[in-house]
Amino acid sequence: MKEDGKRRIVVTSALPYANGDIHIGHLVEYLQTDFWVRYQRLRGNDCVYVCADDTHGTPVMIRARREGVTPEELIARSHEAHLRDFTDFQIRFDNYYTTNSPENRELSEAIFAAMERSGAVTRRSAPQLYCEKCSMFLPDRFVKGTCPKCGAPGQYGDSCDRCGATYAAEELGNPVCTTCGGAPSLRDAEHLYFELEPQHEYLERWIPEHTTPDVANKLLEWFREPLRGWCISRNAPYFGFEIPGNPGKFFYVWVDAPIGYIASLKNLGRFDMWNDPEAELYHFIGKDIIRFHCLFWPGMLHVAGFKGPDKVFVHGFLTVDGEKMSKSKGTFVTARTYLDHLPPEALRYYYAAKLGGTVDDIDLNLSDFVQRVNSDLVGKITNIASRSAQMVHKRLDGRLGAMDAEGAAMVAKCREAAATIARHYEGRRFSQAVVEICRLADIANAYFDGVQPWKTVKTDLEATRSSLTAALNAFRVMAIYLAPILPEYAAKAMKLFGEDAFTWDSAQEVREGIALGEYEYLASRIDAKQVEAMVAAAMEKPADSGEVAHESRASKNKGQAERSSAINAGNATGSAGNDGGATGSVGAAGSAGNAGGAAGAEAAPVKPEVSFADFEKIDLRVGVVESCELVPKSSKLLKLVIDAGALGKRTIFSGIRGAYPDPAALVGKEVAFVANLAPRKMSVGVSEGMVLFAGTPGEGGGVVSPDAPAGGGATVS
Repeated sequence: MKEDGKRRIVVTSALPYANGDIHIGHLVEYLQTDFWVRYQRLRGNDCVYVCADDTHGTPVMIRARREGVTPEELIARSHEAHLRDFTDFQIRFDNYYTTNSPENRELSEAIFAAMERSGAVTRRSAPQLYCEKCSMFLPDRFVKGTCPKCGAPGQYGDSCDRCGATYAAEELGNPVCTTCGGAPSLRDAEHLYFELEPQHEYLERWIPEHTTPDVANKLLEWFREPLRGWCISRNAPYFGFEIPGNPGKFFYVWVDAPIGYIASLKNLGRFDMWNDPEAELYHFIGKDIIRFHCLFWPGMLHVAGFKGPDKVFVHGFLTVDGEKMSKSKGTFVTARTYLDHLPPEALRYYYAAKLGGTVDDIDLNLSDFVQRVNSDLVGKITNIASRSAQMVHKRLDGRLGAMDAEGAAMVAKCREAAATIARHYEGRRFSQAVVEICRLADIANAYFDGVQPWKTVKTDLEATRSSLTAALNAFRVMAIYLAPILPEYAAKAMKLFGEDAFTWDSAQEVREGIALGEYEYLASRIDAKQVEAMVAAAMEKPADSGEVAHESRASKNKGQAERSSAINAGNATGSAGNDGGATGSVGAAGSAGNAGGAAGAEAAPVKPEVSFADFEKIDLRVGVVESCELVPKSSKLLKLVIDAGALGKRTIFSGIRGAYPDPAALVGKEVAFVANLAPRKMSVGVSEGMVLFAGTPGEGGGVVSPDAPAGGGATVS
């Protein structure tokens, strides 16, 4: 903290991958970070926001080769496009850099050297696919074969596009090298590992102090067993930084990517802030990359003598109309496609109205989006300025007067809300800030309708001037409160009142007896046809191979993180050479002996005995999960649509949300379910069966599935 009491803060968002476009799902993170940063700046704090493109890894190399450009050319083009999208969405970085930078190379090498000196780096061999024709070990995106889970052909060596399963490249059936088409063989390859077990006690203390309880509880499941080493190397060919003293080996992308935060800060000339004990450091990330930021990253920083983040703020994913974003449905919308049809303020406002500072997913309901922007932002808030300012200019010579007692009391209520709204911003409860601002708008509109200036302007100009002065002062206060969410909107409000800048304390001032600036259009209603046009354009846009590759990598991260919390890490494969997942990462929560609870915990009591004849009445079948989604207003339920083959499709509501925070992880999975259970009418719909689950949702375990594909409708005996 500075001598003047102002805070020194460094804020980062997770680095977007350079192999694809920014889309509206990404924007959930960058917009909420921008809201928080702008709030801190409005309070006068020295808040620095840095980010960068995540540029290294196999997908970038493959795409560059396919397009006939160098990786450097590809990432330069991507950087320009990303920064343009962020800028047009009014996201303001102090520095938006790249991980392929001299600063990042220097820092990566220095941190690695410190890790080696500490004894935390070890070397060991692990099997990896090797192509004799190409004379190289194959990263997972250089291999295709048959999915070991569902049998789908032509799948890459990290995850299956059909069933969503994740696996190691050497698990593929009939693998082929994507470069030459040859059949690879297995060879042992030596790799470097960062050993985490020596930091077991440190990390076990660090996690609950620097994350929220829900995140900490999930992460601490890993600590029931020794933490396993994390593979930090990849073999050539690989686009990245070669590891000093290890020719032909490169830092795994997740090693140098977070170091890119420090490199971006260094490039900005604010490197001193990172290790400043009085400066605060915060990361905003999605829940799919928790283990990288809350396990590996603080471990690396600790042994290298760097300060770790004060807090890691974790958010959920975006669904659109209750479902995972889909290209075929036109809901996988890029930032540019959105901007081609709709104003950025509308999405900024809507996301703010949905974000509550938790790991819960948020839903972009397109009809609600139109209604909320039109009724609240335009109809409630903007309408106060529009009606009042235009009347002042048309009938009252463009000048404000003095407020009477009633008007001053109404404005005072708006000013008194500052502390409450500030607490919501600080706590990242943006939705509550919006609720409070809309409450103030209701108060101001009730005042406006009560004084009826459209009538009094015909009989008493000065009384009208007084009431409109109050209405506009109330709007001004709301515009200040909205400034972190709607910066350009607030800038137009400043001009209206002849001010050069707003601070948070500006809300405690009043503007009376001044000439009002020219009224400038603030916000417009959204037509549902604009949304329809956006969806149609998203459906027509051809799939970007970069997006697909990046999406695959993200889904692998999510899949591995979820899988690792339910099974032993020794079974969560991912060979040492695979790109797209942490290899043999850490000891997982539930081995065969302790999935869902600590080893040796007391077993649940056995239910009363039943006869074999009664048991035979239960018809257990296999179904393929066709869709899975969150149930609104329920913290436990998921809605699954299951394809049971000849038995048809079943809708089942199951209380397993705690085990599957990302419902999409179940799509394509075969699950066992009770097929002849009488339909049960629930408040959310009719459930037509029961999915079998082993363990306790939220603590460990998962749905019961066959080891090999059985097909929808197959009997379970």
